[in-house]
Amino acid sequence: MKWVTVILSVALVCFQYSLWFGKGSWSDRENTKEQLALQEGENQTLILRNQFLAAEVDDLTHGQEAIAEIARVELGYVREGETFYRLIDR
Repeated sequence: MKWVTVILSVALVCFQYSLWFGKGSWSDRENTKEQLALQEGENQTLILRNQFLAAEVDDLTHGQEAIAEIARVELGYVREGETFYRLIDR
């Protein structure tokens, strides 16, 4: 009977060790929660960016105003009859 008690005690200690210090332990669980919170924040940022890009794509596919605005800002497009003034800071 003494041997059974010793074996069960050793098994209990091994299981307790893995519970407190091994993979899936309490501290590992807390670290995983922190990583999850960080990832959820990053996902929210990416979701907002994707919504912005989807709206921009929708504007480009359905409206001519967005295309004209991009041409004016990025390419310096000027329509006929318009006067273009460029202000340069010194």
